[in-house]
Amino acid sequence: MIGVNGEKLGILSNTEALEIAERENLDLVLVAPNANPPVCKIMNYGKYKFEQAKKEKEAKKKQKILEVKELRVTPNIEEHDFGFKAKNARKFLEDGNKVKITVRFRGREVNNSKAGENVLNKFAEELEDISTVEKKPKLEGRNMSMVLAKKA
Repeated sequence: MIGVNGEKLGILSNTEALEIAERENLDLVLVAPNANPPVCKIMNYGKYKFEQAKKEKEAKKKQKILEVKELRVTPNIEEHDFGFKAKNARKFLEDGNKVKITVRFRGREVNNSKAGENVLNKFAEELEDISTVEKKPKLEGRNMSMVLAKKA
């Protein structure tokens, strides 16, 4: 059995341990049930649970939630628009997000899907210094998309 301040009280019976815990107005908690003999500790269990919850909350705060930002373009995008979208993609990647670039085909543009693939490859080339292609260009219906992730 372990006391309030971490001192070892030795091997005690259940009733003795419970009496000591009640005298201290604290709880008797089974710490290591599989040990021989089982190890118990006298502590304020409510305070212990609160501290654990507080630690978990703090750990969650420090986690970075990964977002996927999407940029939509057309297969016949102009040079200025391309530069603007590439600049936004660069900013998203530097913030630690993934970027999904989607080429939308309208009407008969879908017949010339090679133009869309060229646009996506141009994005990959433009951003290759800070990103890697996580998912290659793939045609899905009227959209062709590619995912870029920040280099490790």
